[in-house]
Amino acid sequence: MIPQGMTARLSALDGGMSNGIILMARPDAPNLVDDVIAQATRAHELGVAQVWLPQQQHYDAIALAGVVGAAVPGLGVGTSVVPINPRHPLIIASLAQTAQAAAHGNFSLGLGLGAREIERQAFGTAWPNTITRLREHLTILGSVFNTGGVDFHGSELSASPTWPVEVAGGTPIPVYVAAMGPKALRVTGELADGTLPYLAGPRTIDEFIVPEITKAAAEAGRPAPRIIAAVPVLLSEDVDDARTLAAPQLSFYETIPSYRNVIAREGVGSVVSLAALGPEESVVRQLRRYRDAGATDVVISPLDRSSSADREALWRLTAAL
Repeated sequence: MIPQGMTARLSALDGGMSNGIILMARPDAPNLVDDVIAQATRAHELGVAQVWLPQQQHYDAIALAGVVGAAVPGLGVGTSVVPINPRHPLIIASLAQTAQAAAHGNFSLGLGLGAREIERQAFGTAWPNTITRLREHLTILGSVFNTGGVDFHGSELSASPTWPVEVAGGTPIPVYVAAMGPKALRVTGELADGTLPYLAGPRTIDEFIVPEITKAAAEAGRPAPRIIAAVPVLLSEDVDDARTLAAPQLSFYETIPSYRNVIAREGVGSVVSLAALGPEESVVRQLRRYRDAGATDVVISPLDRSSSADREALWRLTAAL
């Protein structure tokens, strides 16, 4: 049975999604919002159909996506990704619906499970029971987005507001989760529209992510989920130099168990081997491996943002994929 409101969501998802690129403000920009809007405008002019904005500690990605979506009509905007902690799903729901209304239907909500040690350092606390929190978070969001209301009481999260939770023009909202572990993939398949894995190699997508999430979605009576593979990319004629530049940016992920599992599954020596590095033709071949492995979409995550020429080269590549 299709839940109330789900028909509209399926209709929105049927239109498909194009390959996209992650945008970040230049560190020397005098105004962060103006800079991201300018980048998004130029990327769209070059043919990029979808941009994704990462959550940082100094700005809000959902709010920024809404502003960009309103400023660049027709451009798909999304978050990649907003951690579910410490935000209550009612707050996420209000932000996401506002962004969707501003973007006139072109907004996608990407969520992440967070990183316990980073959260402990930033907020002075950490949230255990990650999978239960994810399930309850998605349940509350789904109720708000699909029915316009919610009355839920879980072991980690509850929501039963006495005020309106529906934003006119704010739905439907595709929801994606940066899930990579088996439990997270199962919950995502049951309750979300797909996954947004970062640094998951083609073998991991083919042999692990696609089967796990697709089975969970089918058993829940949901449509086939999207697998939106976010891949670090660096264009360079010198592959060795590219690896040297990429290593310090990616080495952090080798400390996370789920990424160590990916490295082992892919049979590579380090996380750097999961990035697409080298001349443009080589990078395109590497990105196409993700499509062949079952990724429905590929998102380029730039490793080098040093010049406007480098950015525009990646925007043109994204548009041409």
